[in-house]
Amino acid sequence: MNRPGRRDQADVGSFAHGAVREQTRSRLIAALRQRPMTLDQLAAALGLTRTAVRLQVVALERDGEVTRRGVAPGRTKPAQVYELTGEAEQRLSRAYVPVLTQLLHVLAARLPAGEFDGVMREVGRGLLAERARPRGSLRERVAAASELLNQFGGLTRVEEHGSGFVIRSYGCPLAATAIDHPETCNAMESLVSTFVGNDVAQRCDRAGRPRCCFEVAVPTEQPAAGRA
Repeated sequence: MNRPGRRDQADVGSFAHGAVREQTRSRLIAALRQRPMTLDQLAAALGLTRTAVRLQVVALERDGEVTRRGVAPGRTKPAQVYELTGEAEQRLSRAYVPVLTQLLHVLAARLPAGEFDGVMREVGRGLLAERARPRGSLRERVAAASELLNQFGGLTRVEEHGSGFVIRSYGCPLAATAIDHPETCNAMESLVSTFVGNDVAQRCDRAGRPRCCFEVAVPTEQPAAGRA
């Protein structure tokens, strides 16, 4: 019978420690969803030491999940109060995808196809309302668009072709809606086109696991050097 070596035991111990840390993190977030608390209040609510709670809170602050909200009377001096950030609350919600999906079903049923497509393209352009447009060569602007799609949850790369560039993704940040509503891809096409300041054609793959693909053509009046 083979017995685990020291390295195997260390790996098991590290995995168990990580699982406990994640469980503690989840419990702490759940407690702060109920109300803002001090470290002592969190320690009492979770049955943990103040030091263990403080380490978790520091990590959550660093990750943008927790923020400070004034002070409260403490045993010897005022104690810092912590609460979840608005971004953390949004990430915890599981309602966005089903609500958005149902909204698109309703719009698609009530609007003519052309009007529905126009609405989705307007949505795509509207996502850039508060974003500055990139400058530089077409290559640089396409790279910036690729990064923008990554910020929305994509995982993209830029490929150069004879006729221009292609932004290709390993997935789709709007996969839940793109399968049934290809107009979703047109919304992202309008977003990329407006952001880059150039004509863009979406060639997304919606079969099976959706993947984004946007072709950016070089304007005919633009010299080849403009791509560099």
